[in-house]
Amino acid sequence: MVPRESRKTHSVNKAALYQEQQRDDLVRQHADLVKRIAHHLKGRLPASVQVDDLIQAGMIGLLEALKNYDQSKGAAFETYAGIRIRGAMLDELRRGDWSPRSVHQQSRRVAEAIKTVEQQTGRDAQDAEVAAKLEMGLTEYHQLIATLNSGRIIGIEDLGVSEDALNPEWQGQESTPFHDMSQEQFQQSLVDAIKTLPEREALVLSLYYDDELNLREIGDVLSVSESRVCQIHSQAMHRLKARLQSWQD
Repeated sequence: MVPRESRKTHSVNKAALYQEQQRDDLVRQHADLVKRIAHHLKGRLPASVQVDDLIQAGMIGLLEALKNYDQSKGAAFETYAGIRIRGAMLDELRRGDWSPRSVHQQSRRVAEAIKTVEQQTGRDAQDAEVAAKLEMGLTEYHQLIATLNSGRIIGIEDLGVSEDALNPEWQGQESTPFHDMSQEQFQQSLVDAIKTLPEREALVLSLYYDDELNLREIGDVLSVSESRVCQIHSQAMHRLKARLQSWQD
């Protein structure tokens, strides 16, 4: 007869083995999600960033998602995992931020110039007007925008709020009524700001973030070059930064 303690230990080991197998199965099932997010993010990063490094960071994010996922919160695992995978990649990139201080300063200058022009004119700032405010030629301004976009990550997650604020389907363990209300208010402000963007800029953001097309695919849709899509995306993000400045102060 097998002792009771031995039977209990055997049951615990069996349950642990089953949980480990379930985890391994989920990792294999979502490995393609990690690769898809990595290649999507790589589309707006310098050539010096290796997609394999993004995938490695993303796999760590996936394992963290498996560890912390709580089905009772209401979000599908893939939704939650996608947030954590992307967040892990961005965290890794920010830890090794290659951008000199001047890049960050120039990015702020562009956003401030856009805000000033739009306050003065009461309409969307034109490229030539922003260039004039920055005291540079239009070609030089376009080159600056291209440099800023290739020099650092410019994306929705860089508007000065947390990743969770951009994904209301999942709220963290430490949510409070004030925190939840703040996130909802930011969500609404972001939606409203995107609606005010010039049509082409709003379309590029929609194709990139909602439809998850890469820059080349968006270029095919708009019949423009990949570099032009990159420029439009960067311009849209700087315009959003200008219009959402109150959330970054």
